[in-house]
Amino acid sequence: MEKTSTMENNQTTQPEKIYNLMGSEVVEGFTCKPKVFEPEKPIMHFKTQIFLCHDERCQKAHKSDTLAADLRDILKEMKLARGENRIKISRTGCFGACRFRSVANIYENTRVNGYVQNNNLWIRNIHKFSKERWSELFTALATNQNIDELDFKQIPMSEIKEYPNE
Repeated sequence: MEKTSTMENNQTTQPEKIYNLMGSEVVEGFTCKPKVFEPEKPIMHFKTQIFLCHDERCQKAHKSDTLAADLRDILKEMKLARGENRIKISRTGCFGACRFRSVANIYENTRVNGYVQNNNLWIRNIHKFSKERWSELFTALATNQNIDELDFKQIPMSEIKEYPNE
């Protein structure tokens, strides 16, 4: 994702500076890693964060090696990459839910403006989602539609009593 510019005088190319959504210049070869570490700078606000399983099995099920970046591009198109209803995409290691193919976990920022009914939902078979399906999910999350009432296949969570303490 490196941008280059050609100098007319000697026809050499130099990398163009890339900036992340927080306005920080990015390390070459990365899309968001800032060159200068600022420990007091807060993370960017998000309403919803979607964690994508990106471990060995789920990653192989994805249609694209760049799923997270592709979803961030969709969010930018939908104007959901910034602002009050920002949706953040993060890759994780193994969730231990391999039997459900590729999975995602939805986390709502309920301390600010997240929608509690959609917090900690597990969506399965995301490898089958088209761009339109992702857009439908993003719209539902941004507008606080209850995901339980929509046609997104979820992973049930067991009750504590099913696994008593030893």
